[in-house]
Amino acid sequence: MNRFENKVVIITGASSGIGLASAYQFAAEGANVVLAARSADKLKQSFCHLSNKGEKAERFLAVPTDVTKEEDCKRLIEATIDKFGKIDVLVNNAGISMRAMFKDLELSVLKQLMDVNFWGTVYCTKYALPYLLKSKGTVAGVISIAGYKGLPARTGYSASKFAIYGFLDTLRIEHLHDGLNVLIFAPGFTASNVRFAALTADGTPQGQTPREEGKMMSAEVCAKKLTNAVYKRKSEVILTPIGKLTVNLNKFFPRLVDRLEYNYMKKEPDSPLK
Repeated sequence: MNRFENKVVIITGASSGIGLASAYQFAAEGANVVLAARSADKLKQSFCHLSNKGEKAERFLAVPTDVTKEEDCKRLIEATIDKFGKIDVLVNNAGISMRAMFKDLELSVLKQLMDVNFWGTVYCTKYALPYLLKSKGTVAGVISIAGYKGLPARTGYSASKFAIYGFLDTLRIEHLHDGLNVLIFAPGFTASNVRFAALTADGTPQGQTPREEGKMMSAEVCAKKLTNAVYKRKSEVILTPIGKLTVNLNKFFPRLVDRLEYNYMKKEPDSPLK
């Protein structure tokens, strides 16, 4: 299917996981794809992989981007316009996680989470918005079930995802009559490297995942659901059975969900929860 033929799609955090899988999926459906990530080396590898899949190299652009830096985000948008002349879809996917009790957490870790997850979304959206309004396109934010319900031992992660939800939800209302589509996309637990790179209390990466990655939704399946949601111009998508159950049950029985969630998360290996 070429549902995104000649469309221009920017994806942040595009060097691995959901971001890279989404780049493949959008490209397979005809889009011109702009890949943004902090690591220039990983971006180069992603660019080569896309080209080696038989796609024309001129359909892709790799822009090293640290989303915590406003100038980098501005440059990402300018580079996209210089090459393709328009923007149809912005997928704010760049993000990091953490695992530690707030009482043990260095505040610099929480700030880093907000800088990457929240401010990265704000910066990219700010500079892309005039072009998205012109194309009546879509701005998407990849959040988490932790953006609907606080996740114990992930205060910084949950706070940043709640913030993204509030930002995008408000943006949708502001442009209700402008043709802009705003998508809040919550994957739930998805197999990716986000848990390997998750920060500990002192800001160092934990280096291993506390969950069984093989039993989670794959990044490829998640990417297909994302591209489908963008195509259908959906405003909100919650994935995985446990994710949907958590969000819906919390509306009526929040105290029960508190207890269930605590007991579920404390089963993780080396969980800081007792």
